[in-house]
Amino acid sequence: MTDPITDMLNRIRNAQAVSHESVEVPFSKLKEGIANILEEQKIIKKLEIKKKKNNKILKLSLDYSDKIGKISGLKRISKPGQRIYSNFKDLGKIKRKAGILIISTSKGLITDKEARQKKLGGEVLCEIW
Repeated sequence: MTDPITDMLNRIRNAQAVSHESVEVPFSKLKEGIANILEEQKIIKKLEIKKKKNNKILKLSLDYSDKIGKISGLKRISKPGQRIYSNFKDLGKIKRKAGILIISTSKGLITDKEARQKKLGGEVLCEIW
């Protein structure tokens, strides 16, 4: 697997498409940070870190309203073959939908709204709407 973030987003998209209550993703600090942002923004219900055999996994409980998932779309923006960086002024130009962008900055992972408030730029990881 060359891109674990895309794998995580695809697992979430596929689990929601078949109305699963939760999805398990292999653990990494970056994925944990993305999942924490999704939990703070109330896009997922709950994040749990579990140990399965010798490996850690992230268990994400998906949130539905009237049997419709809260996530209508996920898009990976910065890819391993083409990194996309932006300063805080240009974040509005990258954002296409009425969702959130997740930005990797020198202060950690934050949303586009926080990045504009703190006047921070960084790598634009993904967009969720």
